[in-house]
Parts: sequence; C-alpha cells; structure tokens
Amino acid sequence: MKRLRHTTTVCLMAVTLLTHAQCMRVHYDDGWTEQIAVEHIDSITFSPNEQHLAPTLMLNNGLQMPVFGIGTYSLKGNTCFNSVYTALKNGYRLIDTAYMYGNEEEVGRAVRQAVADGICRREDVTVITKIYPGSQFANPEPAIQERIDKLDIGYVDIMLLHHPGADDVKAYKAMERFVEKGLIRSLGISCFYIDELKRFLPQVNIKPVLVQNEIHPYYQDTEVVDYIHSQGIVVQAWYPLGGRGHQSELLNDPVLQRIADAHGKSLVQVILRWHQQRRVVAIPGSSNPAHIAENIDIFDFVLTDEEMADIAALNRNEKHDWY
Repeated sequence: MKRLRHTTTVCLMAVTLLTHAQCMRVHYDDGWTEQIAVEHIDSITFSPNEQHLAPTLMLNNGLQMPVFGIGTYSLKGNTCFNSVYTALKNGYRLIDTAYMYGNEEEVGRAVRQAVADGICRREDVTVITKIYPGSQFANPEPAIQERIDKLDIGYVDIMLLHHPGADDVKAYKAMERFVEKGLIRSLGISCFYIDELKRFLPQVNIKPVLVQNEIHPYYQDTEVVDYIHSQGIVVQAWYPLGGRGHQSELLNDPVLQRIADAHGKSLVQVILRWHQQRRVVAIPGSSNPAHIAENIDIFDFVLTDEEMADIAALNRNEKHDWY
C-alpha cells in the first residue's frame, strides 16, 4: 500500500495522516513517534510530503535518527551489499554494522551506490558501527579510524562500544575525540544494563545517544528499558525477533499469531510494531528482499492496549545470548 505522509506542527508535536489506516502518526517533542486514531485529533491542517520512509526521532544531541532499520549481522560479501541496497530502495535509512560482522566495506559500498543512483542522500542515512573489547579498547584510535576508512562514507553517524570490557571508558573517550574532529556524529553503547550504566555514564563527557541491547517478546527487560529512557537515551533492540536458535518458537507463538490475524499482518510485523509502540528501535536483519520490504511495513496499523498487554504477558526473562 502507498503511504502518504502529511506533516505539520501542533502543540509542539507533528502529526502524520495515514489515510488508508484512519489514524495519525504523532511526532512528540521528546523525539518519539506513535499512532493515534483520527477521531481523537480535530481541526488540523496538513501539508503533503510524499516520502515512503520510516519516521525519525530526535536524539539527545539534537540529531535525527530513523525509528526502524536493518541489521547486518551474518550478512557477508555481495549478500550484504544487496541486502543493504534493497533496504535503502525500500525506504530504510538506518543500517547497523560492526567490526565483528566483517561487512563494513559492503555496507559503505551499498550506501555510496544508493546515493549515486539517487535513491537517498548521504545525510539522510544513519550508519551505526562498533568497536570490540580487547585490543580495540586497549588501543582504540587505530580501530576507530579503521571503521571510518572501511565504511568510506565521509563520517560515521553513530559508533558504539560493542559491549562492556576492560578499557571501555578509555575507548569511549577516544571516540569522543573523533566526534570533536567531525568524523563521528554520535556515540552509543551496547549490552549495557543498569549497573553498567551507573558505573559508566559519570565517567564520560558525551552522553550516549542510544543503548543497543537484546530485547524481544520473550526477553522484554522492561526495567532496563525504562531506566535507559529515563536517562534520555534511545533503546535499540538487537535480536528483535529472538535469538539464534530460539526464533522458531517465538515466530510460531499462538498469541502473536492471533494478533497478526486480527490485523491482517504477519507475526513478524506484529513483533516489530510492538517494539515501535514500546519506543524501542528495532533493527531486524534479512537477506530476503520480500522480508526486507515486509519488515518496514509496520506504520499503517496500531496494536491495542489489550494486545500490548497480551504480548507483555509473554515475557519469560529468557535471554538468548550471554551479553
């Protein structure tokens, strides 16, 4: 279906009319987005803006980032290039990679090709990469520069620490110096929970714009999500559809299937919409063009309060990875 975006500002928020869904997307002044039924908003004038993109949110440093993206873990070579290029053609503007994924060059090449082909502008794409504990934390400057060089897209939008480790503060402060040089726009961290954040945040100068953690319906981690939000930091979900070796049960969950059937959507789309309504940025990975297109098609329906409660009840505190 064709999505028409009509945006204006009302009471410090912007709204988007989704004509085929009879609801409006509301962009709040805290940077997030959600849907409200048309009948609850009156007397609004719209100016049309036909772009078929995921909405954006404002980070705590004033920069914008899409609320939905594609992850590239396990994607290699031309498979990675084709997946990222296909995602950009389908309206994605957020791409997640890392040193450990071994595909930064392919991600960068896909972004450059999409820009050259007129699919997107470089400044509209947010690329995330990460440096890894061990030698990269101990000697961070060469590792940081290598990420910039491998991507070869002018600058890195967001660079993360892949997870806590020895010298993580040292590595982060080195990334701060690259922000000062204009080679990195924003900083973040991954696999940090409440205790780690309480230790880490007072020691750094630039507040992370996001924390990337494992989150899915079987591991909702609500206390941590709420704490991160309370710090003015965006939460991003890796494993948004469950972890390796654990997806089969989640993707056949009868509660999720019932909700999907009620909306005429896939079960995966219901999970991704659930993340959206929790104010969690999901970055599902895929090399299947049909799945890439389907995954981003989650902005034309709304889960009810009852459906959100039903999904909340699925939580098992079942973590699918060690960090």
